[in-house]
Amino acid sequence: QVVLVESGGGLVQAGASLRLSCAASGRTFDKSIIGWFRQVPGKEREFVASTRWIGPHSYYADYADSVKGRFTCSRDAMNKINLTINKLKPEDTAVYYCAADSRVGLATNPRDYQYWGRGTQVTVSS
Repeated sequence: QVVLVESGGGLVQAGASLRLSCAASGRTFDKSIIGWFRQVPGKEREFVASTRWIGPHSYYADYADSVKGRFTCSRDAMNKINLTINKLKPEDTAVYYCAADSRVGLATNPRDYQYWGRGTQVTVSS
């Protein structure tokens, strides 16, 4: 059984930084994509960033245009990724979900991902 567990969310002030982590278990994702989405009530789940396999021990990070420059997505190990958010803004407030899929290549649509975590709440106060 595949399980994804997010951690690191919380209440922070605008301008601060936060690091989210996601650990996957139940299978290996060495050549797979693991990414982050976020969602606010009443809106669709939005792609944030992902790391995808591009070669032996090599992963490439992709980002939504709206977060480029402030978000950094990195893969610590084949089954763990992090998302560092700098200069947090109130509009970053959302539930952040980790997602994974066995596909190779970029995927930004939530329907492209088979496995999901339960999410971690990030709330940014102004």
